[in-house]
Amino acid sequence: MEFDKDLQSIQEVRNLVAAAKKAQEEYAEYSQEQMDKICMAVVKACEANLEKLAKMAVEETGFGIWQDKVLKNTLGSTLTWQSMKDLKAVGILKEDKEKKIIEVGVPMGIVAALIPSTNPTSTVMYKSLICLKSGNAIIISPHPGAKNSILETYKIISQAAKAAGAPDHIVQCVSIPTPQSTDALLKNPNIGMILATGGEAMVKAAYSSGNPALGVGPGNGPSFIEKSADVKEAIRRIFDSKTFDNGTICASEQSIVAESCIKDKVIEEAKKQGGYFMSEEESAKVGRFIMRANGTMNPKIVGRSAKAIADMAGISIPEGTRVLISPQTTVGKDNPYSREKLCPILAFYVENSWQDACKRSIEILYNEGKGHTMTIHSQDESVIREFALKKPVSRLLVNTPGALGGVGASTGLNPALTLGCGAVGGSATSDNVGPMNLINIRRVAYGLKELSELRAAVSCPSCSDAPRFSYNADAPGEAARAAIFTKEDIENITRAVIAGLTNR
Repeated sequence: MEFDKDLQSIQEVRNLVAAAKKAQEEYAEYSQEQMDKICMAVVKACEANLEKLAKMAVEETGFGIWQDKVLKNTLGSTLTWQSMKDLKAVGILKEDKEKKIIEVGVPMGIVAALIPSTNPTSTVMYKSLICLKSGNAIIISPHPGAKNSILETYKIISQAAKAAGAPDHIVQCVSIPTPQSTDALLKNPNIGMILATGGEAMVKAAYSSGNPALGVGPGNGPSFIEKSADVKEAIRRIFDSKTFDNGTICASEQSIVAESCIKDKVIEEAKKQGGYFMSEEESAKVGRFIMRANGTMNPKIVGRSAKAIADMAGISIPEGTRVLISPQTTVGKDNPYSREKLCPILAFYVENSWQDACKRSIEILYNEGKGHTMTIHSQDESVIREFALKKPVSRLLVNTPGALGGVGASTGLNPALTLGCGAVGGSATSDNVGPMNLINIRRVAYGLKELSELRAAVSCPSCSDAPRFSYNADAPGEAARAAIFTKEDIENITRAVIAGLTNR
């Protein structure tokens, strides 16, 4: 009997979860040192295949630039490992001898990892490593448009982990990705955590699954160039970010907001560095390709070069154009330039002051991308701090490319390809997600006080005729024990309480 594809995919998920549960129970008994050894083996296997997997991803999806995906793969493997190699994630993490509390890191169990098509191979590496570091099993759910490159990355990681001593099935991957298999995986009661990296619909599905989830919303970060900025360097960084892998990292800039006093300087510098300012007519032609009729980003533009997008829209641009720029004055769901564009397209806004730029940035973020990331180019620390206090983002990046700064490549943030958007963005975390987001902390707490001591610490505001007792938290234990109520004290307090209730 031949089963339908959707039924096959659902059964595959059930089998994967059952195998992962058994593997994780065994893996949870490993020491941190054993887990680290497995992680190091996985990193070495990834490093040996950086270029191969980068090329596979571009060939399969058509998104981005393979040379830049090599760097992404390095971030997802080597840089991720370097950031967490000395971290203790399982076993006894901390012991407070004064408070007599011991903290124990406990894996969440099975992690369901949803993988996007924009960063397929690097995200598999990164999520596998943070799961293995924290004692979890991982089941990878690939985007259908990047299935082959994701499966190949999984095989390399799985084989390396097994060869280093990991249990069978500690790393697994869905081979028949369907909407039904994704739904079955997300809702399986044995899933301990969902790591959702992808489109808004996927993230919403993760949060409505009934299982714990860490998801990220869309990015739509503005980049403010303040009058004190080095304009040449600001444009270089913005363009480096926006053209890196053709803009497929969600932390990349989506618009430039400049002060009016430096408008001409910004435009001149942008043109020098390969920016093409489109006319109103050209902007309209390109704008029709940015969003689909249902209001979501058109996948045809994702990860494409400025020339490819211009050709698609039927406009002529100068040779060497790196970024298409559209002057804008409005923000809204119906303005595609004020939305997320995972390609080398930028909106351009001009404001009279940094205060107006601040308001415009907030408007852009609340239109789309709230909680995610924005950048500021400035030498004025007071302005930078004002932006930090007021912007609804989880990452405010200063004088650095947004794409590389957000994922922790050019900043001191933890290297990550899942960037939390905090409560304002509908996410359960504002972190660059790492292994510590994939554990629970069990606390062992020893008794410090007896009931008699706690009673001695109580004062009764209603007992005006009864003696008051206070407790000094800094007093030594013997002094606290000396403050025990006598039988007469208790009788007096009881009578006072009864009298107070009777007189109400």
